[in-house]
Amino acid sequence: MWMRQTTALLFVLATSVVGASAQDFQIVKVASVAGATADQLKTRTILFNDHRVDEKTDKGAFIRFDEWARTKPVQKQFLSLFPTFTEGTIHRTVDGVKKEVKDELQMYVTEARFKLSRPATEVELKSFATLSFVQSMDPQIKHEVIKPSEISLLKDERSVANRHPDRAWCEGTGVAICTRSTYKLEGKLPMGIALANKLRDGERKHSDTIEFESEMRLLSGAEVDEAGLKKLTGVNTPVAGVLEQNMFHINQVMRFGKLLAVLQANPADEKTTIATVVIALAVSSNTLDSKKKYQDVPVLRNLVPSQVLLGYSSFNTGNSISAGLPSYVRNRIKAIAAILDSKV
Repeated sequence: MWMRQTTALLFVLATSVVGASAQDFQIVKVASVAGATADQLKTRTILFNDHRVDEKTDKGAFIRFDEWARTKPVQKQFLSLFPTFTEGTIHRTVDGVKKEVKDELQMYVTEARFKLSRPATEVELKSFATLSFVQSMDPQIKHEVIKPSEISLLKDERSVANRHPDRAWCEGTGVAICTRSTYKLEGKLPMGIALANKLRDGERKHSDTIEFESEMRLLSGAEVDEAGLKKLTGVNTPVAGVLEQNMFHINQVMRFGKLLAVLQANPADEKTTIATVVIALAVSSNTLDSKKKYQDVPVLRNLVPSQVLLGYSSFNTGNSISAGLPSYVRNRIKAIAAILDSKV
């Protein structure tokens, strides 16, 4: 009992320190993270781009998967769950008839870069591929370690396309931890979802809880495509480490997620490291295109999915997923920057 209480106390203290440090990092939006030069990086500053044209509309925020694959092949290679990923098929009722249709996706992609105050050779990514690291990124989300045999991938047709062709998820070299994560939506969102479910006659109901399963993985030297990663980051120095999180099962709205953190020597200062963090989230086009059914109901006009996902609905609240993807991603990247920059 004493040990559990002490461990819990240490975790609370650690996450409190990380939270305070994360607040010290400042987000600076730039036109292109990959196009930014090393001398643009200032201490405790994060260069960031999410491709949004403005903060009040969804213009530029999402790109259809097929267009993304065609125009951003390097991103598609590294930020899909695996390089050969393609959109799958699902069954949907259209005009009262159940049909098999393409599960069209749209991508929300963010890029970030920040400087760590020590050489890349001194950053031990292995020490961050842990449950405590996952918990520290967002304390509002609860996690439990699971075994490969416990994943939900084969139980839902919407995630069948997410099967890795070369290995089972949570198995293979480099996998450090496999988790099931749960997040209870905050504020007025549960009430809004309950109202929206009344409009979904015969359709799958939305839940007020986001659940996802993911693996945290460290890439070994043999698995690192250094030339490709240099194209992705825009930094032409050796890759010192790669950490990735593959979210291969999500219970609603999104189909998959990918976080990739790449560490490289800073060409402008060998005593520091350039960290590039890229996050890609695949959202169902059906979700984003379902505006009319919400706009026509006065009480739900502010529950249009694209508005809620991008954080400019009156239903948005807090600092986690309920705040909308832009706030959630920014806060997560700030937390990662604070953790990686810590020498503890």
